[in-house]
Amino acid sequence: MKIGLCGTMSVGKTTLVKALAELDLFKKYKIATERSKYLKDLGIPLNTDSTVNGQIVFLAERASELLHKDIITDRTIWDVSAFTMLAKSIDSGFKSSLVNTAMTLKDQYDIVFYIDPVGTNMEDNGVRETDLEYRANVNQEILRLLTLHPPKKMIVLSGSTGDRINTILDSIF
Repeated sequence: MKIGLCGTMSVGKTTLVKALAELDLFKKYKIATERSKYLKDLGIPLNTDSTVNGQIVFLAERASELLHKDIITDRTIWDVSAFTMLAKSIDSGFKSSLVNTAMTLKDQYDIVFYIDPVGTNMEDNGVRETDLEYRANVNQEILRLLTLHPPKKMIVLSGSTGDRINTILDSIF
């Protein structure tokens, strides 16, 4: 099964994927988590500074994850597309092209879990953008893209990590 977690920054996607990886049910799964620090260290601008090259790299990562039979990833094509749409240095023609290309992959996800940011505090990991308005804009764009290009199956997650795990398990098994 190909499972994607989707949502704006600092909502607990990586924390949740790592918690799921500890469960026996997911031991055979490929676990894909955020590589922002690694990518930033390579010189790939992140967040509001994103570039065409950076967004192509991010989309390529998502596409490569979908080559695995069983995977849980803390980023999806909707996340990449939202950041692309909000990037200041990317022209509108490329934005549309990347989103259209990304969405050709949407049906490869068996289930997408969107994480609602309500009640989740913004944390500074030293890499991500910490501007609350930008975070809200990313969330709004993700929701817009999920509406325009819905996955085969989507479940909204909220609450604690334990609550989220229970919802995921109830949704899958």
